[in-house]
Amino acid sequence: MNMTLMKTSAEQALSHHFEAVQAALPGTAGVAAARREAFSRVGRLGLPHRRIEEWKYTDLRAGLKLAHAPAVGDATAATRAQLAAAMGHFADIDAPRAVFVNGAWRKDLSSATFGPGVKVAPLGRELASRGNGVAENLARINLAEPDAVLSLNTAFMTDGAVIKVAAGTQVEKPLLLVFARAGAAPLATATRNRIDIAAGASIAIIEIFISLDGAAIEGQSNAATELTVGNAGVVAHVQCAFGAGRTTLLSNWIVNIGGRATYRAFQLTAGAALARNQLLAKLEGQHSKLDISGVMLGRGNDHIDTTLLVDHIEPHCESRELFKTVLDDRARAVFQGKVIVRQKAQKSDGKQMARALMLSPDTEFDSKPELEIYADDVVCGHGSTCAEIDPDLIFYCRSRGISEAQARALLIDSFVGEAIEKVDHAGVRQALVSVASDWLAQRQPGN
Repeated sequence: MNMTLMKTSAEQALSHHFEAVQAALPGTAGVAAARREAFSRVGRLGLPHRRIEEWKYTDLRAGLKLAHAPAVGDATAATRAQLAAAMGHFADIDAPRAVFVNGAWRKDLSSATFGPGVKVAPLGRELASRGNGVAENLARINLAEPDAVLSLNTAFMTDGAVIKVAAGTQVEKPLLLVFARAGAAPLATATRNRIDIAAGASIAIIEIFISLDGAAIEGQSNAATELTVGNAGVVAHVQCAFGAGRTTLLSNWIVNIGGRATYRAFQLTAGAALARNQLLAKLEGQHSKLDISGVMLGRGNDHIDTTLLVDHIEPHCESRELFKTVLDDRARAVFQGKVIVRQKAQKSDGKQMARALMLSPDTEFDSKPELEIYADDVVCGHGSTCAEIDPDLIFYCRSRGISEAQARALLIDSFVGEAIEKVDHAGVRQALVSVASDWLAQRQPGN
């Protein structure tokens, strides 16, 4: 028997917001039609809830109490000094940057050029000006199964980066994409990046989500990145969300990896009241390599969810996933990692590990590793652990003159450091270490 769920106050507010702003959203008539189609899909699906297997541990329908007004054409003031202060050590990285404040491209804060062979354009401008179906293609994400969060992104997206790297281009400096919240009013933003790395090209792309000084404590971000790595391409992709406050971050990465290509990804999430990071990666060419790692840091009542789907489609491909989680107070983290090996994907090699460190007896870690294998000549495995800090290690440190607080900090740094060390760029790696250290320093003495 089919049951129709009553709309929550957040779902009703989303309908009101879409009616109010759809005419002001950027795009051609075809893009506007794609937006209406996407929001109609949201109306049919509703917000994800625990009856959907992939959302069993993260009930967005119950967790999203409010739907803040979307930021459309927002012109909140932001200076370079404010931006640098909020970026922390990321501001010290020698990298061209594209800056978005409250979901809008800020040319005055962005770099003028991005290097030879690299083209970066704001999505909002592309949606409004491109003809011959190009804008409509930018507005659509083609997935086998409908996704309400991605449909909301399509309906409300205002801006983002459209990036193209020419074939054979070796980009020396990383490209920094900065998404900043500003202003005293809590707002909802929807951004999308479309990234095309041509055959033989190499680049590092860093996405950071931050809050400027004085920004509202609450806010909602729906971010999506579609990335294609051409044959023999090499991409390092990092995301770091460390904005303070009771923010909600819904992030999606959809990645297609060509033959002999290498894709290395890292995600760090800290300081979000509710975060859901989804990553779908398809190994579409032979001898391609995928390495995904990340860190989740939660305290208070934070809820952080990382959900991965790695799809081995072609033979002779390799995938690695390593995630570290540190939880304090009453925080909860979720790790769902599914690896599919298609019948054609013989000689696949896949390894997955998720580990959690519990600093309080009231924390919760839900881990759901999955292997779905249809080939018979593969090497695949997964594992998951959760534990408290070993008191013997604390004793060992204290016996050598290290205070208990310092000992705990050293052990936690070492725990998350295994994942952070997978980031190749020294400046980016140091910035990530500083975010983790700052988070740990905020821990209440004696806890």
